[in-house]
Amino acid sequence: MAHKGVQNEESTGASFPTVCKYPLCCLFLYVSRLLQALKLHSHTSEKMAIKAPRFSLLWLPCLLLLITTCVSATLLNPPRLGVLRGTTGRRSPLSSSSKDYQTFFYNQTLDHFNYRPESFTTFKQRYVVNFNYWGGANSSAPIFVYLGEESPLDYDLEGIGFLSDNAPRFNALIVYIEHRYYGKSIPFGSREEALKNASTLGYFSSAQALADYAEVITNLKKNLSAETSPVIVVGASYGGMLASWFRLKYPHIALGALASSAPILYFDDITPQNGYYSIVTKDFREVSESCYNTIRHSWSEIDRVASQANGLSVLSKRFKTCFPLNTSSELKDYLDTIYAEAAQYDHPPTYPVTVVCGGIDGAPKGTDVLGRVFAGLAAFRRNRSCYDPNEYNYPSETTVGWRWQTCSEMVIPIGRGSNDTMFPASPFDLNIYIEYCKKLYDVPPRPHWITTNYGGHDIKLVLQRFASNIIFSNGLRDPYSSGGVLENISDSVVAIHTAKGSHCLDILPASQHDPKWLVMQRKIVLEIIDGWLAKYYIDLLESLQS
Repeated sequence: MAHKGVQNEESTGASFPTVCKYPLCCLFLYVSRLLQALKLHSHTSEKMAIKAPRFSLLWLPCLLLLITTCVSATLLNPPRLGVLRGTTGRRSPLSSSSKDYQTFFYNQTLDHFNYRPESFTTFKQRYVVNFNYWGGANSSAPIFVYLGEESPLDYDLEGIGFLSDNAPRFNALIVYIEHRYYGKSIPFGSREEALKNASTLGYFSSAQALADYAEVITNLKKNLSAETSPVIVVGASYGGMLASWFRLKYPHIALGALASSAPILYFDDITPQNGYYSIVTKDFREVSESCYNTIRHSWSEIDRVASQANGLSVLSKRFKTCFPLNTSSELKDYLDTIYAEAAQYDHPPTYPVTVVCGGIDGAPKGTDVLGRVFAGLAAFRRNRSCYDPNEYNYPSETTVGWRWQTCSEMVIPIGRGSNDTMFPASPFDLNIYIEYCKKLYDVPPRPHWITTNYGGHDIKLVLQRFASNIIFSNGLRDPYSSGGVLENISDSVVAIHTAKGSHCLDILPASQHDPKWLVMQRKIVLEIIDGWLAKYYIDLLESLQS
């Protein structure tokens, strides 16, 4: 095991490969906005910070291709599975320099699944350990392992409270493992080389990530002489999928798994396409019927204004966009993402959906539809001097990595019909999606591989026969809960959900202001884990005595 001291993460928005293989619409928007920003800067004294990767002239040959291939971002880019709101490059990562954490790097195998010579190439995979609460190997004290998702590890160290909040209760060792191709866990020596093309990206998969975690955990237990210490894996969002799949694939390594907000059923046709946006719609409608109606009618009003002479200029002024709008879709996609984010992360005590609707409903009497929608945007974004419709589109480490993952195996078919949500129709078309991904990477996605590899169809019939010790925890205000496991599968594969919960809320740091239903949800989870460990220690004692 290679040991190194804790290091500060470099800026995650500054190093991207200079080849034309990434989400094309985002790049086109980035380049056009960068040029406009430079022009605007020369005419104003107001400084504007643009959180975006370094621009290289080597991107320019792609622009004609970009112009011809850009289609609705809503259609092709599903809402991302982020554990924490705002970790797509718009927020600085949390520092890992706390004295509570020790950072290590494991020499990880590039390819776990074949024996070609190049498969044995290694890269440094980062993991972080907190020894403060551990009862030690002699007492077989448990190990809580957080399985990293589609972001650098730094965000998780303080943003994920479940492990540090509860490790003292269990005398547990805390371990966070970073997902390959994110943060400092980059194969091929550099991010540029690792993300260069499909040949180097081909080792970037969930199965490889699970095998990575298995190697790190096994090696760590051996180094600590903690072979009898039980492991509980914890994950959230995409990481929650990984946690549940890890328990199924590696039951000899993990005693149990907590999968928070894990939409493992949002593949193939298991979950209706409109599941996600149906819940966004329900969230807004439950808060305010008038707010819901305003949003529902706003899309056609935006198109109506845009179709008029100087209509885009009018919309740009009315919504105080930082740059002139190129199309009405820019504005609509921006608002779409705002509403989806508000619903997905509708956490107490702020409750973003209520904030948006408070702005819409609180607009002065006589305000037209667009004025009310803008008031909702201003309330959500706290009255900025201007609003950037592409703030969610600038390439970041997470968006670039996640685009490959969703264009290879994580094909989540989110779409909308004509009148089934408060949003305009945007159905998911697999054929269009396949062509889009082929243009990006020269390889098609495998849309059915997740269910082939991990299952999902008839999940209760299948898992009740052999699976055990998995908690699926959800909040029903989370749009991704539509693809989650919401019913108990067996006595030990259980579903815990709250009507008012949101995305990954249950594993965020506990607060004295947490509502009672959230406190109870966490209490039930801990009692279940207590039961797993109690049974394990009884079995361990019997095995030692036999």
